[in-house]
Amino acid sequence: MMSEHVYKIVKLVGSSPDGIEPAIDNALEKASDSVRHMRWFEVEETRGHIEGGEVAHYQVVLSVGFTLDD
Repeated sequence: MMSEHVYKIVKLVGSSPDGIEPAIDNALEKASDSVRHMRWFEVEETRGHIEGGEVAHYQVVLSVGFTLDD
């Protein structure tokens, strides 16, 4: 039997000078300190900071779904 879930969604913003994926990883790793049962994420926005004509910093906005405690 498939279990039924209710999800709550929070928005996170992660950043990294090393790329989009590290920015996602940073956001999820930090959120896991206080948010339990994270199940999925969706990247809603991607942006960056430019210095000297090059990308200096990446930033991503995530929606993260997590299941509520029973």
